[in-house]
Amino acid sequence: MRPSGNGLLWDRPQALLANVMRRIERIVIGKRHTIEQLLVALLCGGHALLEDVPGVGKTLLAKTTARTLGCSFQRIQCTPDLMPSDITGVAMYRRSTETFEYRPGPIMANIVLADELNRTSPKTQSALLEAMEERHVTVDGETHPLPQPFMVIATQNPSGFEGAYPLPEAQLDRFLLKLSLGYPTREEEAALLSRAPEAAADPGPLLLLEELRELQRQAAAVHVDEPVKHYIVALTQATRDRPELSLGASPRASLGLLRASQALALLRGRTYVVPDDCRELAVPVLAHRLALRPEASFAGHTAEGVVRLLLDAVPVPSAPAGSKLGGARS
Repeated sequence: MRPSGNGLLWDRPQALLANVMRRIERIVIGKRHTIEQLLVALLCGGHALLEDVPGVGKTLLAKTTARTLGCSFQRIQCTPDLMPSDITGVAMYRRSTETFEYRPGPIMANIVLADELNRTSPKTQSALLEAMEERHVTVDGETHPLPQPFMVIATQNPSGFEGAYPLPEAQLDRFLLKLSLGYPTREEEAALLSRAPEAAADPGPLLLLEELRELQRQAAAVHVDEPVKHYIVALTQATRDRPELSLGASPRASLGLLRASQALALLRGRTYVVPDDCRELAVPVLAHRLALRPEASFAGHTAEGVVRLLLDAVPVPSAPAGSKLGGARS
């Protein structure tokens, strides 16, 4: 519900976000958990990496999310011959004024889909690093700010697929979440086949950009008790001491888990974070930032499995008197 005039009602952000999720679910069937986590990344200004086999709806999810939220959208099909300037744009010489004029690339959008990112070369992959971290691009020495909000949703094929270049650790660390859609269930796939064509039609945006920015501000203002912050630090520091890992989570991972937990709390209708928010997001936030030792990989360990072991090993803070940790495990 929106009032008339310039004021906006923000007393029920959960209801607004629930409407957004229902709208997306009408088109992307049966993926509520992934949709929720993608909204978490958007609410805290992060980026998401979708890794899955072709044809399960990764591109559809990104496009539908952008349309539902009233965001501008650009899709970059990553191929081996894609150049960095194909992403950032170029400076073109204008003869009439004898000056160079910046021609924006597809990076100049609120939501940018980098489809099959690991099919393009490392040189082109690196063109996204400045945009993802600094929120601007530099072309011929001139800096150009990106529109706000800004989010990169990258998709990649699983390692071992034909023509795939592994993403470097520095780039993986800039993705807040790594998500997977997975195959639909038998019932979900049957519902997809039976859906009328008009059910998948674009219904138009459900939010205004200013409303989305306000929701982002509200997510950043969600309260986090000190014990929860220490719990986040304990989880990330524990990754640096595991014998299975050659690379642990960075301080950027701690900050990402904090911000993601704030956004999830807002989605769940709370003004404070509980430890279970952090536990729910630990795998998608931390696992892709970790590097297994070869011997651990040969023994059958996975980064996701190591994070789950840490969730069992690191003590969960209990709720002291007067705190907002209700609902946390003790």
